[in-house]
Amino acid sequence: MNAPDSITIELRLLMEAIYLKYSYDFRDYSGASQKRRVLHALHQMDCASISELQSRVLHDPDAFMQLLQYLTIPTSEMFRDPAYFQALREHVMPHLSTYPSLKIWIAGCSTGEEIYSMAILLKEEGLLERAIIYATDINPHSLDRARKGVFALERMRAYTASYQMAGGRAAFSDYYTAAYDGALFDRSLVDNVIFADHSLATDSVFSETHLISCRNVMIYFNRKLQDRALGLFHESLCYRGFLGLGSKESLDFSAHADSFEPLVKAERVFRKVAP
Repeated sequence: MNAPDSITIELRLLMEAIYLKYSYDFRDYSGASQKRRVLHALHQMDCASISELQSRVLHDPDAFMQLLQYLTIPTSEMFRDPAYFQALREHVMPHLSTYPSLKIWIAGCSTGEEIYSMAILLKEEGLLERAIIYATDINPHSLDRARKGVFALERMRAYTASYQMAGGRAAFSDYYTAAYDGALFDRSLVDNVIFADHSLATDSVFSETHLISCRNVMIYFNRKLQDRALGLFHESLCYRGFLGLGSKESLDFSAHADSFEPLVKAERVFRKVAP
């Protein structure tokens, strides 16, 4: 077996140091993706080596918070992959409408675009007022941006097109107010949203839920961490609850492949198998 190169060793030491110092666990994130992000952070943070970056992070919490923005890639879009939201609208919402109250978990919510997309969908299906949405992420800066609900005005044309392709039933502009270069979304959309710091790598289940949407998060995990996350989702979901994943994510070959059945396989919408 070939010995790991120096960069790989330094990466492991950095992730171990972050875990020991700050309790953020990136040790089971995908190595290739992690390497690209850290090397990019080196350049942006004027560090000559990963070891130098590790020293800064250990002694300066602000440096760690800066690095966290590179490690978590806080980017998203509203109604990303419109066919996914169309599938939720057509195949999941009719089932959810049979419950007197709902709990929905958006895991890895990033800067909040998916939160507002889900809230709009629920509102149009008459379910928003009876739903509690748990919006979780490990990046506090991303959660702060999500709470504010302000997005770049220049993105609204693309978001409007995605909303319409997802089966939107209103004028998308009805949901936000334009001000300067920002679009402030209606605060009533997040009246029942609970924003929380939660790590799929270290934390446990906190509530029974009817729908979990975790999209484009597990592609950055290794198999061990993917299985842990899927185990949390299975434990959290109620009887015959629903799980939505990203377009490049799959349950195939996971330890929990038999725990879910495809509902709309092409759009990565699954349902918990009855025990």
